[in-house]
Amino acid sequence: MTRPKLSVCIVAMNEEANISDCLSSADFADEWVVVDSHSTDRTRELAAAAGARVIERDWPGHVQQKNFALSEATHDWVLCLDADERVSPELRASILAALGSPGDAAGFECARRTFYLGRWIRHGGWYPDRKLRLFRRSRARWGGTNPHDHVVTDPGGGPVRRIGGDLLHLSYRSLSDHLRTIDSFTSIAAREKHAAGRRAGLLDLTLRPFGKFVRMYVLRAGFLDGAAGFCAAVSGAYYVFLKYAKLRELGRDLWRPDAR
Repeated sequence: MTRPKLSVCIVAMNEEANISDCLSSADFADEWVVVDSHSTDRTRELAAAAGARVIERDWPGHVQQKNFALSEATHDWVLCLDADERVSPELRASILAALGSPGDAAGFECARRTFYLGRWIRHGGWYPDRKLRLFRRSRARWGGTNPHDHVVTDPGGGPVRRIGGDLLHLSYRSLSDHLRTIDSFTSIAAREKHAAGRRAGLLDLTLRPFGKFVRMYVLRAGFLDGAAGFCAAVSGAYYVFLKYAKLRELGRDLWRPDAR
């Protein structure tokens, strides 16, 4: 059986350090769609040079932008990647095998392995971190709440099966880069929760971050990843704290003494 054609969909902004390697790792596809949000570096030029069709578009949010990229693909089977991800050789072989005999599957999920502070993280809830990234766009779409998007399949659209090989995630260039991402993502998450009517109390600011650290470092054995595992658990707890602190800030004017 001839395998179905495959589109690769990527959303990007200022990813000149990543985009070429990302596209190169998926050079077995039949089409590459890169939706760029007005990068000020060479992201668009490098993507076009690698053979991608580049579309420039304002940033409406993670879920919305990724669904737009899906709508621009011309093939039903799509592989969705972030610019800081790479398809490993093992995953490449699994993808081609899955497409060669997809059956009634709506999609295929794989493990994602993250490189952090000089090592591949294998514990703390960061691995296997299974992601549904290869799917039929006629049976699935991006959902979730910004910035934590995920693929959801249509009811009755078919099973989701697992394939071997890791999706490699080159997440952060430094602790400072990680902290900048945390600051950005917690602002988005807090606004989403506030819009949904959520409020933050003292227990959200205290018990939730502590619980996150215990789950990552102790219950999910983050300590086995050494100092990197400890930093990941602390960062996870800080993310939770900052998200609820910002949510609390949105519910009150905390910076005007006459408002208290």
